[in-house]
Amino acid sequence: MDWSPEEVEAIVADYLHMLTLELSSQTYSKTEHRRQLRSRLNDRSEGSVEFKHGNISAVMIDLGFPYLRGYKPRSNYQHQLTEVVASQVQAKLSLDHAALAAVQQPAAVPKVADFAKVKTDAPRREHRATVTTPLTFRAVKRDYLEREAANRSLGLAGEEFVLQFEHWRLLELGQKRLAEKVQHVSKVQGDGLGYDVLSFEMDGRERLIEVKTTSFGISTPFFVSRGELALSQQAKEQFHLYRLFEFRKEPRLFDLPGQLDHNCVLDPVTYRASLS
Repeated sequence: MDWSPEEVEAIVADYLHMLTLELSSQTYSKTEHRRQLRSRLNDRSEGSVEFKHGNISAVMIDLGFPYLRGYKPRSNYQHQLTEVVASQVQAKLSLDHAALAAVQQPAAVPKVADFAKVKTDAPRREHRATVTTPLTFRAVKRDYLEREAANRSLGLAGEEFVLQFEHWRLLELGQKRLAEKVQHVSKVQGDGLGYDVLSFEMDGRERLIEVKTTSFGISTPFFVSRGELALSQQAKEQFHLYRLFEFRKEPRLFDLPGQLDHNCVLDPVTYRASLS
């Protein structure tokens, strides 16, 4: 049964309320929210409600917002949902303030008791249809994910975390000499090389690591430069992208080795324009 406009409005409002609380580091109960919400949704099943939450997460990402932790984005959503989410987001100043504060706050390198629990498998790449979907234009205050990507404090903390992780990884492999040679090249030599950390394989071959860090969930998209893409293509045997996520709470990472255009769906979101 299709969702009525009233049901869609209700579940979106509840989702945005929970997201505002989460971004503000306030406690709340998803279970209690779901229980109260279902009484307003014509007794829809928990599975149906959870699936719709995933649809809303996907819309939030498309609008440049973080999504609720635990609600994996599901991209098969209807146009009606997009319009409702965009409208409610535009009117919710408290969410704007909470999201802006969350993406701009400084970061420190978190302490980790066991680096063996940090690395996880990368999400499976979802293949898209080759037909290009026309762009739709909606007024949103800002792209919060882009602002987080520009947070230099967060980026630097993520790179320093990877330095520690690589040192640990090589020591675990019995390669103390190589561990001592791991280098923070973006800090020592500057940006523009296409990677941040120089590490090594067991046989001494170089591992060129580009680090992308987010405080949000594993499905949060990230931004890559033309130089990073080119390096991943030219040095595909050496290039690794380490994606750090949930960085402020419980940092985890997954590794994308090789060409970025083989590992990721790349959307051209920005162009450089000139008159010559």
